[in-house]
Amino acid sequence: MIGYYVIAGIIFLVSTFVSNKLKSKFKKYSKVRLQNGLSGAEIATKMLADNGIRDVQVISTPGMLTDHYNPQNKTVNLSEGVYSQRNAAAAAVAAHECGHAVQHATAYSWLTLRSKIVPVVGIASKFSNIVIMAGLVLYSMGNFIGDTVFLIGILLFAVTTLFTFITLPVEYDASNRALAWLENTNMLTSEEHDGAKDALKWAARTYLVAALGSLATLLYFVSMFMGRRD
Repeated sequence: MIGYYVIAGIIFLVSTFVSNKLKSKFKKYSKVRLQNGLSGAEIATKMLADNGIRDVQVISTPGMLTDHYNPQNKTVNLSEGVYSQRNAAAAAVAAHECGHAVQHATAYSWLTLRSKIVPVVGIASKFSNIVIMAGLVLYSMGNFIGDTVFLIGILLFAVTTLFTFITLPVEYDASNRALAWLENTNMLTSEEHDGAKDALKWAARTYLVAALGSLATLLYFVSMFMGRRD
């Protein structure tokens, strides 16, 4: 299990670095005031309207970086710092979340796929680590079903890993839609647009790190399972 802790430690360090970098970028671009004077909520509302989306509501949600699009009730949820603020960071986040709303309205294939497997992923993420640990314990006790339980845990973990990779094109595409709209509508100045682009770049990297970290952990579990069968 030493290998697992090494991998977990590396993932933690890289994830912490990217997360801190993201926070510093948003703090930096939160100081870049928009010349158009629009708030995040106003930008979101305009982007939805420009894309012909009339049935999605823009609302405020508590917390920091808690922004998300909810396809169930069709709401763009903007954190308090994004909803009312009038800076490049707020513009980037608001437009990005509206990018998801556009994906939903146009039946973007990767978003549709991700939505369909969410219930399965919820179960897999809840039980995968428990089942894996149970398999290892049973194996160490000489129980013949230990390998089978371990394999089931690996398969459950594989589902969550698959989900992290399906999430990547969804997030990158939402950012691309956001930046394209911001540029095509001349919503931001050149400096403001560069700030929004940089902020979304680091936001996307958090998903990339999560996906690669999950894959590395999965491969480690697979190597353990194969090693036990030799």
